[in-house]
Amino acid sequence: MKILQANEQTSIKRSVDNGTEEQRKIVQKIIEDVRKGGDDAVKSYTEKFDGVQLQELKVKNEEIAEAYGQLDDSTITILQEAAENIRSFHEKQLRPSWMTTEENGSMLGQKMTPLDSVGLYVPGGKAAYPSSVLMNVIPAKVAGVKRIVITSPPDKHTCKIPPAVLVAADIAGAKEIYKVGGAQAIAALAYGTQSIAPVDKITGPGNVYVALAKREVFGDVAIDMIAGPSEIAILADESAIAEEVAADLLSQAEHDEMASSVLVTPSRTVAEKVAEEVQRQLKTLPKYEIASQSIENFGAIYVTETIEEAVETVNNLAPEHLEILTENPISLLGQIRHAGAIFIGRYSPEPVGDYFAGPNHVLPTNGTARFSSPLNVDDFQKKSSILYYSENALKDNGEKIAAFARLEGLEAHARSIETRLK
Repeated sequence: MKILQANEQTSIKRSVDNGTEEQRKIVQKIIEDVRKGGDDAVKSYTEKFDGVQLQELKVKNEEIAEAYGQLDDSTITILQEAAENIRSFHEKQLRPSWMTTEENGSMLGQKMTPLDSVGLYVPGGKAAYPSSVLMNVIPAKVAGVKRIVITSPPDKHTCKIPPAVLVAADIAGAKEIYKVGGAQAIAALAYGTQSIAPVDKITGPGNVYVALAKREVFGDVAIDMIAGPSEIAILADESAIAEEVAADLLSQAEHDEMASSVLVTPSRTVAEKVAEEVQRQLKTLPKYEIASQSIENFGAIYVTETIEEAVETVNNLAPEHLEILTENPISLLGQIRHAGAIFIGRYSPEPVGDYFAGPNHVLPTNGTARFSSPLNVDDFQKKSSILYYSENALKDNGEKIAAFARLEGLEAHARSIETRLK
């Protein structure tokens, strides 16, 4: 790993894949075809891109029951425990509607209403991601969404969705599942087909074609975010153990050739030990090719003069995941302004959050932690303002409201008020 001196311009070298013009045109064509051709277009593209000929898009109950039989009991128990932890965490995010009453009889408030329907995209291809199912479905269920739809590409060998994904969906409470992936899945969720009714919002990560499709349909439906490659920053001092730091950096590097893994430390000794340890551990990783490309192109170690400078460097990076591996990590928490998820101390490595602890692992990437938050219950609700003015309240404030309207040149607005003050 490259060891560099940190400065005010320090940043994560990130890979932001916004797609090529050719890829955008392909996605636009897919969306247009699905809007016109419905199920037939979806099946055609599934055969073209996934190598699977589908008779029906929807997963049958028998397939879910069969999936349970393909997993051992301990795996099912782990999924159930993870689901309960995630549900417990997100239940604490749930906000009630509220109303206040003023002395003049007016009432003001906010009504929280769950979305009617959401579509959750679960990626396939290189691996199965039951964790993505739990992290997307459970906050939607907690929010009170009545219709939750999952789309995920079928395996080209079995023509089915991987059993762990189906079991996770069932545990999380999603019953409407379709064997559809790629841009065609996003188009089906946004505009509907004969089999798939349209939804109000689409969440979940995917490849560049999925990301481009989400961009295209945004406005007709809501989306969560455009997720970039995974990234981690580790803030460490001389107390950090090089073997552990290296393992944590590599935990993100093995995700993707474009993932970013960064260490920030005021200790050059730690920097050098971690750099050596990363190279040693890389050689034994099953995903060596992916991880080594990630480390070579998007990995770095930044050395600062002080721990305070290291903290500010981390804030400038605004990473998706941040681990604090220092002698007293809690003392630094209040100084962290920008990070998607913060992992405190050596016994809280990033995979704890990926799978089991409870906080959501769908996090802002590409520096958007400066202004964005993890996926949460609020993402599956909408807010309506409530206004009730009594007669006395309007008499007290009517002339001021009318004057404000005329300040903006809106006479009809002013008259709307004054006609009630006669």
